[in-house]
Amino acid sequence: MEAILERCCGLDVHKREVVACLLVGATHERPRRDVRRFATLTVSLRELRDWLVSAGCTHVAMESTGPYWRPVFNLLEGAVTVVLANARHIKNVPGRKTDGRDCEWIAQLLRCGLIRGSFIPPAAIRELRDLTRYRRQLVEEGTRARNRVQKLLEHANVKLGSVLSDVFGASGRAMLAALSVGPEPPEALARLARGRVRAHPVRTHPGARRRRRRAPPPATPPDARAPRRPRAARGRARRLHPGTLRAPGSGGGSWRSTPAARTHGRSTRPTICSSSSRSARRHVSWC
Repeated sequence: MEAILERCCGLDVHKREVVACLLVGATHERPRRDVRRFATLTVSLRELRDWLVSAGCTHVAMESTGPYWRPVFNLLEGAVTVVLANARHIKNVPGRKTDGRDCEWIAQLLRCGLIRGSFIPPAAIRELRDLTRYRRQLVEEGTRARNRVQKLLEHANVKLGSVLSDVFGASGRAMLAALSVGPEPPEALARLARGRVRAHPVRTHPGARRRRRRAPPPATPPDARAPRRPRAARGRARRLHPGTLRAPGSGGGSWRSTPAARTHGRSTRPTICSSSSRSARRHVSWC
């Protein structure tokens, strides 16, 4: 493999110690290897940083092993170029795995440029990311705790969720605190309601959830009603729809209900109000 770096270092990070392998040499020569061990304390990590800077190391590579790489990365950032590699991408040959061989293998891959570094955001973004992730965990833990309380209330057949829209509001918390002390009658729990919950009294009978019917409007006295026209006047004033059959000479109404067509012996041949209406012509089936 062709080398592209002259001074690089591979780190094998553990919980209590860090094994470092420094390779120094020209790209066309076999490099000189220097392996050292450092503790994971802050003082020891600073010694590791000073050693790398004094040796002229430009690049450092290490595996992302859980949370142990974070303090090492924080102390080396800014002094050298740190490459954080995925452990699956730089897996060593099985059967010959030791701390010294692991760090040497990582250094050789880094020297030949065969390690693809992971994306590491700046320090400010990392701090903000940790804060938002911790907030999300707290919200999820609170939601799980509320779900456990709701499940416990349903097992005990305490129907607070059927009465309150928010069991963990001011009224719900007061009722839960009273229930934690001992059994309380529903009337005593209802007196603990606050705000808008107090404006709606809690019913304890089985039909509490039934919707009430609206009261009918008050009856209008007969004297206050508008006078109605006679039936004959209403019939004459009614406008005929185009196509309605009527007898010739009748003043209003349809042909079948016209008295002149029944008693006065006039022509009973039907006519159409609007002769130009094609739909009305189709309604006439006899002459």
